[in-house]
Amino acid sequence: MNRTEFIIATAVILFVAFCMGWFANWLAHRLSRVRQSDVADLDRMSQELHEAEESRDQAITYLQQREAELTNQLTQSEAELAAAMDGLRAAREEAEELRAKAHRAE
Repeated sequence: MNRTEFIIATAVILFVAFCMGWFANWLAHRLSRVRQSDVADLDRMSQELHEAEESRDQAITYLQQREAELTNQLTQSEAELAAAMDGLRAAREEAEELRAKAHRAE
């Protein structure tokens, strides 16, 4: 093999390698290309996810407020119950004292 044949063979091999690389690159881009409809679907799904997260945050806020209101009402009810029980206890003691006085007076 002389020098000219070697240069031509090397040029052909490099050209074939270049063509194979270019074809592989084209094929990879062709297979991995994102379609416009896929992008639209992703945009729609991301918007729906954002709206769902906002709804969840609003629901959590509402539940926290409602829980605070109910806790406040429960605390007030417990305080009223304790006051009523104290009043009832005092009334029972007074009634016992009056009964005892009435029995002694007889």
